[in-house]
Amino acid sequence: MRLIRQDIGQGHDAALALMQRPDTNMSDAARVLLLRPDTEVFTGRLLWHRPDAWIAFDEEVRRLASRPYEPLRSNRLEARLCDPDGRVRASALALWRNPPVLLVLIRCADRVPAVRERARRVLGRIVAKDPEPMLIALTPLALRLGRREHGAWAVGQLEAALSGRYSLLTAWWRPGRPSTTWSWSSLTREQRAGVLDQLRRTPALPTRQFAARLTLADGRLGVRELARQAATEHDPSTCRMFTDAALAAMAADAPDDEAVDTLLGGRIPMVRAAGVTALRRAGRAAEASRHLTDPSGLVRACARWLLRQDGGDPYMHYLGLLVDAEHVSRYAVTGFSECAPRTDAPLLSELLDHPAGAVRAAALTGLRRLDATPDDAALLPLLDDSSASVAREAALCLRPVAGRLDPEGLAARTAPDRRVHTRRAAFRLLRARGGIAALRAAVALSADPDPCLRRVAADTVTTWDWLHTLQEGQAERAELGALLARSAHLLPVHTLRWWRARLGLQENDCAELDALLTRSPHNEDRRLWRSRRGLWA
Repeated sequence: MRLIRQDIGQGHDAALALMQRPDTNMSDAARVLLLRPDTEVFTGRLLWHRPDAWIAFDEEVRRLASRPYEPLRSNRLEARLCDPDGRVRASALALWRNPPVLLVLIRCADRVPAVRERARRVLGRIVAKDPEPMLIALTPLALRLGRREHGAWAVGQLEAALSGRYSLLTAWWRPGRPSTTWSWSSLTREQRAGVLDQLRRTPALPTRQFAARLTLADGRLGVRELARQAATEHDPSTCRMFTDAALAAMAADAPDDEAVDTLLGGRIPMVRAAGVTALRRAGRAAEASRHLTDPSGLVRACARWLLRQDGGDPYMHYLGLLVDAEHVSRYAVTGFSECAPRTDAPLLSELLDHPAGAVRAAALTGLRRLDATPDDAALLPLLDDSSASVAREAALCLRPVAGRLDPEGLAARTAPDRRVHTRRAAFRLLRARGGIAALRAAVALSADPDPCLRRVAADTVTTWDWLHTLQEGQAERAELGALLARSAHLLPVHTLRWWRARLGLQENDCAELDALLTRSPHNEDRRLWRSRRGLWA
């Protein structure tokens, strides 16, 4: 989202630079404002183009030219292609010798039929000159324009050109119209495969998904290449397409051990789970025990299912891993708790003294899953554990019973000399417990060095119901006034005055708050302060 906002802002800047200086060279402005300088050249001289920047450029030029006050006009071809008047846009497209191809693509989805038809003819002529790099550069913007009412045409033409049904790159005497016969500018199958291969490596998710769908429809990739694409892909949607295709290919033909091993080494858990399920068809169900300690719960569940199908017992395998305390791992403990009965809680409790913090945290998680958490006396010292994950899990175990915990002990753990994760866990329990102790800790932690803890404490202070705390008898008016004064960096002056009036604080009840409000830098604040003093008198 941040990059999209940056692209839109740079598109607006490019439009303003072009309209304010009509003699601006658009190629230089586009290179500075609309192109990423750190990207690699794909093919030829075309760089990676950002769709949102060009769409924002088109909209900003139209807005600047049609605003009621000081409209900006330019005779540059780029500005005329984005003009609010459809006749101007159509006349600019008539000069098709060297128009910006991305702006021509935007005009292919124009709301004026005459502009659309002319832009589509011009686009076909431009693309036919250099098909491969043009298709690579046009695809992201075409997919982005596909959301518009008339934007499906470009997407359909791209699919047709890259799938080989017919070519958008037609002969020169039929520019922009689909051809039914072979033409000199048609892409060969190898060229289409090269374009799709480059599109699958682009950083834009819609482009990668589009290229993956066309690649699978083409059917050129073998089962090993499909597995490799699935194992190296980061996008879950694209990864699922390649994974399903690889499994379908192995179901139709004989299982491939290399493809199965590639799936087992995938980055996304869904791919590894597919590889585990493929072990059964490949006759390698005995390898399921290797994946019982996978970091993903989905993969562990598939491994347990496969082990049961092969006649094994996952519970006994996990039990054997936990007996060896020196080689027990975090995910072995997690997997054991996923299939163990509640009677095995003492075995997990013994791991609370394990030297590895990850194992101790996994044991606490398992005890919480089995609803067999230790008593408060055993959990409270774990808030001071050297491992942040252990302190976090201990706080989660204590959260349901936070009301019966000692607030002074929790408040002591929020002191600046404690570890950051200890302060976080203690403050989480104080917030769950509520009361004046939570407010005191929030005011103190609103200046904590840790930014996350400082933000949570500030939110607690700004949303606190001070009047309810007073009515419940949890604190005196003077103490609440002092806490309000210490929260001056979080609450505006008018909010401080409002809470002071709601709490019934009189003059001289809290010297800190009196001094803070009387030092207001605004004359209006001083006037209000004097009028309030007159009312109190």
